[in-house]
Amino acid sequence: MEAVESNGRHGDAGADGRRTPKKDRRNMWASAFILVNNFLQYSAYFGVSTNLVNYLKYRLNEGSKSAANNVTNWQGTGSITPLVAAYLADAFLGRYWTIFIFMIISILGYGVLTASAAAALQGAVFYAGLYLVALGGGLLVVLAPFGADQFDEADEEERGRQSSFFNWFYLSLNFGSLVGGAMVWVQTSVGWGIGYGIPAIFSALSVAVFLAGTATYRRGQPPGGSPLTRIAQVVVAAARKYDVEVPPDASVLHERDADDGMSAIQGSRRLVHTAQFRFLDKAAVETAVDKAAPSPWRLCTVTQVEELKCVLRLLPVWASGIIFSAAYTQMTTTFILQGDTLDPRVGGFKVPAAVLSVFDTLSVMLWVPLYDRAIVPVARRVTGHKRGFTQLARMGVGLVILTVAMLTAGTLEVARRRVIARHGLYDDGTGDDGRYLPLSIFWQVPQYVVVGASEVFTFIGQMEFFYDQAPDAMRSLCSGLSSTSFALGNYASSAIVVVVAQTTARGGRPGWIPDNINRGHLDDFFWLLAVLCIGNFAAYLLIARWYTYKKTVD
Repeated sequence: MEAVESNGRHGDAGADGRRTPKKDRRNMWASAFILVNNFLQYSAYFGVSTNLVNYLKYRLNEGSKSAANNVTNWQGTGSITPLVAAYLADAFLGRYWTIFIFMIISILGYGVLTASAAAALQGAVFYAGLYLVALGGGLLVVLAPFGADQFDEADEEERGRQSSFFNWFYLSLNFGSLVGGAMVWVQTSVGWGIGYGIPAIFSALSVAVFLAGTATYRRGQPPGGSPLTRIAQVVVAAARKYDVEVPPDASVLHERDADDGMSAIQGSRRLVHTAQFRFLDKAAVETAVDKAAPSPWRLCTVTQVEELKCVLRLLPVWASGIIFSAAYTQMTTTFILQGDTLDPRVGGFKVPAAVLSVFDTLSVMLWVPLYDRAIVPVARRVTGHKRGFTQLARMGVGLVILTVAMLTAGTLEVARRRVIARHGLYDDGTGDDGRYLPLSIFWQVPQYVVVGASEVFTFIGQMEFFYDQAPDAMRSLCSGLSSTSFALGNYASSAIVVVVAQTTARGGRPGWIPDNINRGHLDDFFWLLAVLCIGNFAAYLLIARWYTYKKTVD
C-alpha cells in the first residue's frame, strides 16, 4: 500500500505534484469496491423490509395494526443505530473496522431471519434476527464517509471526484432497492425461506467484496477519541470562565503550536477561528490557573472549540431536513391512499399503488447521471463554483422541487375529486366492488418522478454537506444527523396526519383524511404540505445566509 503522510494526506502524486496513473487506478478500484458493497447491502435490506409487514401478518399471525407498528418500530430503531456505529468509528475503531464489525452483525441477523423463516420458528427468534439486522444495518453514515476518504481533499481534481462519489453512492443504494424489491415476488411465489435466504447471501457477498478491496483503501481519519467528551470539555471550560474576557485578537487563544496544520486531536486538521458563538471562546482563554495546573476541563484548544461551533452551525440545517422528510414520506402513505382509488388496469394486469414508487427510483437513476454529467458542468460555467452549486444551494433546490411534487399531487387530487363528483362515486372507486374511477393510476407518475429529482438535490446534498462541514474527527457522527432528521421527519408526518385528521373532522365532518378518502379533502392536505415546504424553504434561506463554512489551517 502507498504511503500515507502523518497529516492524513496521501503521498502518491508524481514528483511535479500531478496525479499519477497509479493513483487514478487506486481511487477507481477503492470506489468500485465500496459502491458494489453498498449495492449488496441495500439489496439485502430492502429484500427484508419491503414485504416485512406481510410476513408479520401471515406467518407470525399478527394483526394489521400490530404488524404495521412493529415495522415502524423496527425502522425507527434502524434510524438510531447509525449513531452508535458513527460514534464508535469516530471515537475508537476507525471507519474500516466499524464497517467490518457491523457487517458481521448483519450477516448474523440475516442468518437468523432465514433460519426462522425456513423452520417456521417462533416470533422471538425472528425478532432477534430482525433487530440484529437493524443494528448491523447502520452503516450508511460510516460507509459514505469512508468512501469519501478515498479522495485527497488537498487535490482539487480529487475533490471534484469526491463530490461525484456521493451521487454514485446514492445511485448504488437505489439499484439495491430495485433488486431488494424483486424479492417480494420470491417471498410470495416461492417461499419465505428462500426469499430471506437470498438477502442473507447478498449480505455475505458484501463482506467478501469489502475485504477484497482492503489493499486499495485509504484508511482515512484515525479515531480521535470521544467527540462527546471533547464537546463536554468545551462547555464546562467556558462555563467555568464565564467572567473571563475574550481577547479581541483570536491569535492569542490556546492552540497546538505546530507548523504542520494539525491539531492536538489525532489526525485532525486545525480549524480557523470564527466569530460566531463567542461565549465558547472563553474555553480557549489561557489564565494563570491554567498555566499552573493545566486541565482539559478548564482549557481547550481553538480547534476543539470550533468543533462544537461546527456542530451548532449544522443543527439548523439538520432541522430543515425534518419538514423535507415529512413531505417526502407521503410517497409511502398518502400517495398510496390516493393511488388505491385510481384505475390500476393495464391490459389484463392490475398495478398495485405501492408499485408506483419504482418511478421514484427510476427518476433517481435518471437524475444522478444527468446532474453529475450535464447539470454540474453547465452550472460550473454559470456560477464559477468548482462544484457547480454550493452544497447549501444544492439542498435548497431540492426543497423547492419537493414543493412542486406536493403541488403536483394536490392538482391530481383536485382532478380526482372532480371525477368522483361527476360520476357520484363517493363510496365506490376503490376497486372492492369491481368499479374504478375512470382515471388511470399512471397520472401519479409525475409526482413520483418529481420526488426522485428532489432526492438527488437534497438527500445527496445532505450526505456531501455533513461530511464536508463536519470536523475531521466527527465526520461519521455528523453524517448520522441526516439519518436522524429522516426518522424525525417520519414522526413529524405521523403527527401532522393525526392533528389534521382530528382538527378537520370536528362537528361530524369527515375531515381531510377519513377512512374513505373519496369523502375527504386530500387535496387540502397536499396544499398544507406545500405551504409547510415553502415556510421551511424561507427559513432555510435565512439559515443559509447565516451559515459560515468550515475552514482549516492548511
